[in-house]
Amino acid sequence: MEKKFFGAAALGAASLVLLAGCAAQDQVSSTVMEQATAPLTCMSKAECDAWWARAQVWVTNHSEYKLQTITDSIIQTAGPSSGKRALAYQITKTPTNEGTATVGFAAHCDNPLGCEPNPWQAGADFKQFVRNGPGLRKTATPQAAPAPDGVQVSPLDQPAPLNLESQPGQSATPLTPQ
Repeated sequence: MEKKFFGAAALGAASLVLLAGCAAQDQVSSTVMEQATAPLTCMSKAECDAWWARAQVWVTNHSEYKLQTITDSIIQTAGPSSGKRALAYQITKTPTNEGTATVGFAAHCDNPLGCEPNPWQAGADFKQFVRNGPGLRKTATPQAAPAPDGVQVSPLDQPAPLNLESQPGQSATPLTPQ
């Protein structure tokens, strides 16, 4: 009886350590939170087109799921799969009457222990990439590379304003594939 108690106590202590490690890992800095929640708004057709292309590149390079829908207003992956920690993505582009557009970011998984990567960090990374490009040297000429399912993607290196939009796990507008 005493042996079973100590075994159960050891297992309980190990579980608490594991959960504490997960909780500490899921904490997000205020800087990441600020980057992930700031609006992402492009200011011209050329900038919006460049940002939309970058959004597709980012999702293609960061998703474990295949791209399911790609239009002028939505980029969506398959998923999430039950129990997987991998993020599924939904990116939206909503034009405004002023000729600008808002890019929305949503990421979610289906695992009670949380997502990997953290959706807030993914949102911050996505928005930084869309605004600033891949960080290529100015002398380098990016080459188009084939992506899964034959989609052509190419990194773009253009300056962008310091605007972002939306939060991980939600979009600025309801998502309806077109």
